[in-house]
Amino acid sequence: MLDPTKRFSNRVENYLKYRPRYPAAIIPLLESECGLTRETVIADIGSGTGFMTELFLKHGNRVFGIEPNEEMRSAGERLLAKYPKFFSLNTTAETTTLPDNSMDLIIAGQAFHWFDRQKAKVEFARILKPEGWLVLVWNGFRVESSPLMRGYQELLLRYGTDYQEVSREIEGCDIEAFFSPEKCRRARFDFKQVFDFEGLKGRLLSASYAPEQTAPRFGQMIDELRAVFEANQGDGTVDFDYETEVYYGQLASSKAIASRL
Repeated sequence: MLDPTKRFSNRVENYLKYRPRYPAAIIPLLESECGLTRETVIADIGSGTGFMTELFLKHGNRVFGIEPNEEMRSAGERLLAKYPKFFSLNTTAETTTLPDNSMDLIIAGQAFHWFDRQKAKVEFARILKPEGWLVLVWNGFRVESSPLMRGYQELLLRYGTDYQEVSREIEGCDIEAFFSPEKCRRARFDFKQVFDFEGLKGRLLSASYAPEQTAPRFGQMIDELRAVFEANQGDGTVDFDYETEVYYGQLASSKAIASRL
């Protein structure tokens, strides 16, 4: 698979325009479950274009964005330039460069499956305060929610460059093992985007596994996408359904983790 730090380099424009933000309900969940306040200091690992980071900056938090992809990081820096509590770092999940015991909360949105999980676990335990929390979030599309969503996935299965490999990578994360010996909990939120055809096309092309315009079957893929859209549209739009999954918990100390690896 393509180096995960480079996968989205040529997807930034579509990513900014057509990828969803994260549900605002994440904030009250973490307030009640993880003690989130405006004083909580946060590391957003794999901060990308800054969508997750902005959710917490609006809440009043100080956030360190960790992003190794130059194009994604630059887009995030532009988006978040107005927030004085945002700090952008050109580094990785495995070597954040943050001080020991400095973070109250680590969050990773749509990124955890790209990490070297053994190294990241040691690093996260190092930078978290003793009572700190780790939160992992994915916006996944709800395949079974409608004919539109089923048709969209069938198109990805036919044309996606490595869609199935990425799906297996996400499904194989073994989140409970990452938190072990501590436990994690899970919350889910449903939401949707409403797209005209150009929006649905942009959403497709924001994915790292979507073929580029120079690919031999690109035109055929777009024709089939239009057919899926036309078969399901109402008043010129379709609903694109998501389920946000949030996993949250605490980690053991970095020394204890390192001794078991």
